Amino acid sequence: MGKKGKKEKKGRGAEKTAAKMEKKVSKRSRKEEEDLEALIVHFQTLDARKTEVVETPCSPPSPRLNASLSAHPEKDELILFGGEYFNGQKTVLYNELYVYHIRKDTWTKVDIPSPPPRRCAHQAVMVPQGGGQLWVFGGEFASPNGEQFYHYKDLWVLHLATKTWEQVRSTGGPSGRSGHRMVAWKRQLILFGGFHESTRDYIYYNDVYAFNLDTFAWSKLSPAGTGPTPRSGCQMSVTPQGGIVLYGGYSKQRVKKDVDKGTRHSDMFLLKPEDGREDKWVWTRINPSGVKPTPRSGFSVAMAPNHQTLFFGGVCDKEEEENLEGEFFNDLYFYDATRNRWFAGQLKGPKSEKKNRRRGRKEEPEGGSKQACGRASAQGPVEVVKEVVAEDGTVVTIKQVLAAPGSVGQAQSEDEDSSEEASSPVPGPCPRSNAMLAVKHGMLYVYGGMFEAGDRQITLSDLHCLDLHRMEAWKALVEMDPETQEWLEETDSEEDSEEEVEGAEGGYEDEDSAEESSAED
Repeated sequence: MGKKGKKEKKGRGAEKTAAKMEKKVSKRSRKEEEDLEALIVHFQTLDARKTEVVETPCSPPSPRLNASLSAHPEKDELILFGGEYFNGQKTVLYNELYVYHIRKDTWTKVDIPSPPPRRCAHQAVMVPQGGGQLWVFGGEFASPNGEQFYHYKDLWVLHLATKTWEQVRSTGGPSGRSGHRMVAWKRQLILFGGFHESTRDYIYYNDVYAFNLDTFAWSKLSPAGTGPTPRSGCQMSVTPQGGIVLYGGYSKQRVKKDVDKGTRHSDMFLLKPEDGREDKWVWTRINPSGVKPTPRSGFSVAMAPNHQTLFFGGVCDKEEEENLEGEFFNDLYFYDATRNRWFAGQLKGPKSEKKNRRRGRKEEPEGGSKQACGRASAQGPVEVVKEVVAEDGTVVTIKQVLAAPGSVGQAQSEDEDSSEEASSPVPGPCPRSNAMLAVKHGMLYVYGGMFEAGDRQITLSDLHCLDLHRMEAWKALVEMDPETQEWLEETDSEEDSEEEVEGAEGGYEDEDSAEESSAED
């Protein structure tokens, strides 16, 4: 009995210690969130200086990932909003709005008063009402050192006709999150999943919400059937039959203290109204035929002209003890909901090799990097080795295996000769994850994203397009050279962290000072 009593006391003591630790960690987590809220308010104060709409012709946007790229429903324009950039020491978040004019091949930065706070990993959905509306929900804000996160649960609408931002306040909506997915379904926005992370813990969701575009009211759906497990970063698209298809995604769970296990999902589900009722939904698991994508996360999704879902790129992380290596992709897949079938996107190549060679030379921008856009060849699989030189002189080697003939452009050797040969190379985006996709007039546009070279993260700012009707060759509209990108070594200095907070607004104070000076002059 004595031993048992000691064990019970010891157990209760451990519980008390754990409870104290939990309370301490929770308190610290709340303080961190309050610190981030203060930083967000600081940035919003800077944004409040904008009192009128200012449109400025500009060069292409800086490198970024986890932004949103949307096609204007009435004009030949693409709308880029938000995103993030990491240079090795500092994480910078954006709430900038850029417009790419397709026919003119030019960019314009549009400053609009009272924009949403800076964010990435949000969801943006375009609807045609009122001359075009861009609806934005959620996303996250990260501290400059990238160790603390604030997840938004706000809903915004950008009225393209009047160039005004409006925050739509409605109760009963989803909790704060990022990595969720949202689509326009009839006169509703349907939202699924996502995750919330703090220094203390994380949680993944598989809940479903609907926002009514007529009543501006949220409702939580409770679909019948067995649906997807909690996840973020999945594919979500509307089918021609009026259902919503969901594929893949990523989640992680804690297997023991300080050890997490990531899961790349490859299952597929259909969410549809039951018996034609819009207030009652049901999940059904589906098993498509055809050539399915290999398991991955960080892929990007858009809708092709023929109501097919287009799937691009991504990364497959291979975890070995403490090492984490990623294999990045730049392949294309299509899902045909009518036939419930996957198929790989194969480039046919130009009709005339001779014509292609002439056109290829003409379209090659001066100073363009062959590494940046990748190359494809009609040869069989080949292992290619590229070297990227870091700021400190360290040489990082990237090994890549080229795909079989006919696949979307893969990276090719730097010293490849583009002379008069039958297997003339075709430009294409290099492998990447978290890129931005948009489709307009049957053309697929791929912007930005990232890939890793050793310990370096290369964030991209290139822009490529592909004619989805012809499926002949990629065209590089904006190129970049990864070797020119700044990369700083990590630092533990508190002073550096404070400097990062001061400079995290991305130069807004300097810009405003310059504007004030020019006005005075």
